[in-house]
Amino acid sequence: MKKFILFVAAALVSVVTLQAQEVAVKSKLSTNSYAKESSVENTKFLPMRQRVDRHIDKNKFVYKGEFMLGLTASYGKLGFDNSDILLLFNGIDVGLRSTTLRPFFAYAYNDNRSVGLRFGYSFIDGNLSNIDVNLGLIAEGMENMSVGDLGLRNESFSYSLFHRNYFGLDRRGIVGVIFETELLIKDGTTKYSSGSEDLSETFSRNFAAQLNVNPGVGIYVFPQVCVTATVGIGGLNYNNIRQYNDAGEVAGRRDHSGLDFKVNIANIQIGLVAHLWSNKK
Repeated sequence: MKKFILFVAAALVSVVTLQAQEVAVKSKLSTNSYAKESSVENTKFLPMRQRVDRHIDKNKFVYKGEFMLGLTASYGKLGFDNSDILLLFNGIDVGLRSTTLRPFFAYAYNDNRSVGLRFGYSFIDGNLSNIDVNLGLIAEGMENMSVGDLGLRNESFSYSLFHRNYFGLDRRGIVGVIFETELLIKDGTTKYSSGSEDLSETFSRNFAAQLNVNPGVGIYVFPQVCVTATVGIGGLNYNNIRQYNDAGEVAGRRDHSGLDFKVNIANIQIGLVAHLWSNKK
């Protein structure tokens, strides 16, 4: 009889203990659900918290291990023949031609990141055959002034190391934003000539070192061929110009350095890039 009573007592204690534990668990769950509801209610007036991070950096535009070969080229020609501009310049005869080639090679060391080398060649040839200047509206005795037989010839080579970050704008990786930083070294000569019969020439040697920032966009027109467009917005630069006379002696020197940030329309580069051994099939 005593054993039976002890067994019943032990069973009652076990039942009471289990019920107490169940009540504690239910209480904890209800507390957590209430906290979550309160958190949701407190953040309902800030829906942007759920949309700020769109994980744009996870959209792959360039894959790790890719090799890239590209080329940017431009050709321009500017000319005025027997033209009149306002009332000050008449009979303008000017011709200017510019050609630029910039091949490059790059390697993607990580997704959406690449480093590369770029080489550049630029050639500018221009001449001012004639320009009549009429400054009679400004000062007396300066009604008819003529300038002509001037020539300009510039040839330069550049070498640069660049780094690019890519940000895909769509999940398929067709359109992307490019952010490029470039360390550039440029060396060249500029020759000036004047006169037709008594020709005189002077030339200068130009050296430049630049740290440029070039943002842009890229679009895949084929699975492994991309068209890019970048524009220079400035950076840190240093320029050294040495002027020489007809005898080859240094006639002057100018050094200039500065930090400029502005959109440079003359530094818009449109190129074609081939992505080799891409993982994107």
